[in-house]
Amino acid sequence: MKHSHKRDAICEVLKSKRDHPTADMVYERVREKYPEISLATVYRNLAQLCTEGTIIKIGAAGRERYDIDTSDHTHFFCDECGEVYDVFSDLNFTGLAKAESEIGCKIDFAHITFRGHCKNCMAKAGN
Repeated sequence: MKHSHKRDAICEVLKSKRDHPTADMVYERVREKYPEISLATVYRNLAQLCTEGTIIKIGAAGRERYDIDTSDHTHFFCDECGEVYDVFSDLNFTGLAKAESEIGCKIDFAHITFRGHCKNCMAKAGN
């Protein structure tokens, strides 16, 4: 994909706030600088950035959120409120070698997402 100022603005939004924004949140933030940008342009650029491996898409269908931090970490997605939390705990990925052997490929990237209910949603429910 060719270089564009709008694409740079989308990346800047993802870098500036590490809150795992939705496409709509990215759109609203980019519109502050580029009021003429369309939501379709934001979606198209987010999809391309995911394909390139520049960003990660997290969450459930229709509730996707985006992360520009592609370092080794996992995520927790709250099925109730949709919030995403980074998890930097040391997880063991020893199963990757077995998976590579099973399918005869080289795995360059693995992403794990935990799903459940965050502490805020559990507190609201009285759990």
